[in-house]
Amino acid sequence: MDKIKALFKKLVNRETVTYVIFGVLTTLVNLLVFKGFDVLFKGKYYLFTNTIAWIAAVAFAYVTNKLFVFESKSWKLDVIKKEIPSFLGARIASYFVEQAGLWIFVELLHFDEKVFDFILVKLSGKITAKLIIGVIVVVINYVLSKFIIFSKKEKPSERA
Repeated sequence: MDKIKALFKKLVNRETVTYVIFGVLTTLVNLLVFKGFDVLFKGKYYLFTNTIAWIAAVAFAYVTNKLFVFESKSWKLDVIKKEIPSFLGARIASYFVEQAGLWIFVELLHFDEKVFDFILVKLSGKITAKLIIGVIVVVINYVLSKFIIFSKKEKPSERA
């Protein structure tokens, strides 16, 4: 039981809770932009529409992850020059996961022809696909952000 409590404490902390909160908000930005452009383009060009939504979500995610999740408060040029390429590199990797997943759901599984009932809401197949893929992408992005982009390197004086 103590091991379970220790694991729970390690997994459920300020960082993971704020990451989930801002991950949900980032997903919401992604979905709203996607839906807006999907309506604008009358359901066509969904992969292009997804790219626009991804750009908006990445911009939102960088700022919120930097400031609130991983508490990287420095805006010094040398810090930004490290973080932004790392952040974009990681997000580009998850972008391809999202694009491929969306293509599979729409082209192979024909989700664009379906409507799904969730509690009191009807969701289009594309939005449902984006939600499913979004869970996978949030996990990928957390791991990359935590251990590569915003990792806090120990200074030699901090080592025991």
